[in-house]
Amino acid sequence: MAQENNGGVKRELKTRHLSMIALGGSIGTGLFVASGSAISTAGPGGALVAYIGIGLMVYFLMTSLGEMATYIPVSGSFATYAGRFVDPALGFAMGWNYWFNWAITLAVDVSTTGIVMHFWLPHVPGWIFSAFFLAVIFVINALSVRTFGETEYWLSIIKVVTVIVFLIVGFLTIFGIMGGNGPAIGLKNFSIGKAPFVGGIPSILSVFVVAGFSFQGTELIGITAGESETPETSIPKAIKQVFWRILLFYILAIFVIAAILPYTSKDLLGSSASDVAISPFTLVFQRVGLASAASVINAVILTSVISAANSGMYASTRMLWAMSKQHIAPKAFGRVNSHGVPIPALLLTTVVGLFTFMTGIWGPRIYMFLVSASGLTGFIAWLGIAISHYRFRKAFIAQGHSLGELKYHAKLFPFGPILAMVLGVLVIVGQDLNAVKTLDWQALGISYMSVPLFIILYGYYKIRHKTHVIPLEKVDLSKIRDD
Repeated sequence: MAQENNGGVKRELKTRHLSMIALGGSIGTGLFVASGSAISTAGPGGALVAYIGIGLMVYFLMTSLGEMATYIPVSGSFATYAGRFVDPALGFAMGWNYWFNWAITLAVDVSTTGIVMHFWLPHVPGWIFSAFFLAVIFVINALSVRTFGETEYWLSIIKVVTVIVFLIVGFLTIFGIMGGNGPAIGLKNFSIGKAPFVGGIPSILSVFVVAGFSFQGTELIGITAGESETPETSIPKAIKQVFWRILLFYILAIFVIAAILPYTSKDLLGSSASDVAISPFTLVFQRVGLASAASVINAVILTSVISAANSGMYASTRMLWAMSKQHIAPKAFGRVNSHGVPIPALLLTTVVGLFTFMTGIWGPRIYMFLVSASGLTGFIAWLGIAISHYRFRKAFIAQGHSLGELKYHAKLFPFGPILAMVLGVLVIVGQDLNAVKTLDWQALGISYMSVPLFIILYGYYKIRHKTHVIPLEKVDLSKIRDD
């Protein structure tokens, strides 16, 4: 029977839900499509270095979040942790920043469903599909957290199976078992032209940004902590499983694509979320004679987009609910229905999702604006998680606690959070290095608009409430769930 905390949300998410939510949240168009442009930009070696680097960063972030979430499992976790372990102003800024990120991402993803469906039904207006999928996602989230968990589980299964099939086909092609009667491809594409590293450090840094976007969503495991049946055991287990799956899926997939398709391929240069015909996955499947490859991969990408929108609806709703319980959002958003679902928070998030229909009125410019608006907010959240964990562990020791009290220990402290902080700053600064060099103010404004938004939120709360960084001895380490 589902348990219920004193805030009203129910603990119905199981370990398999948590694993697939975090895994599915990070396997999407970033892997199915954008991976091609990463290889064309930095070459096979550069792309692998970038994805391995971000993979390690994400692992340390997950273990940091896991240590805090098993000790104090709350919905909207990292905003709560930032407010309790660092500065209330940081918690306020992170919470609203993250809600804004996922609410806008919901609008972007729902808009993208119309673009994807255009592949099959080019004469039907995209807004019709967007309205349909937004309604479906609203219903899924309105029913119960278990419904959300089950939906994400099965949507993620589809993506995982696709990647596994792709890897099998890819390696058979590399070794010459599939893909025609010619000689095995082997690793010759790793040494053609300027490969394996193309463009040096600047190119690798630019791919770090692409890789970072691909991995975003893994932090959802922290959001779900407050609704997990057994967070002390399920979260560590989910983190361990997700790390190996992400590392294997992403690194092996990049390796296969780079081995089969040379980085000089014009198809890779043209990869974009709206052109499934030149997805690296499509090209590899077509190489082995799967005539319907584009249609199959388009269906998988549609699944990915719906999954991302579903996760976005859940994450933003729970973050807004959690902020209400902390009194940094209106009290009304803290209300839940009989199934433990915060309906007012869900409704506001859905209203933001309706921005998707502006793309039908003002065209693709509003779509790109929405994408840019949500741009760096995920990376800012990652940076906040690393800072919060560093302060949590320092305060834990400063107040006389023993590490033996922790159900789960983050790996390689303090190296892990420090590395995550350094890489987080690098990714944020490297969002658009060309605009920084040339001082292109319009490009800078679009690429970095999330940064001033965060600073404004932080400054507003700090000035109004006159907050300060909390001394380690006064950090609140009480083991409570949501208020």
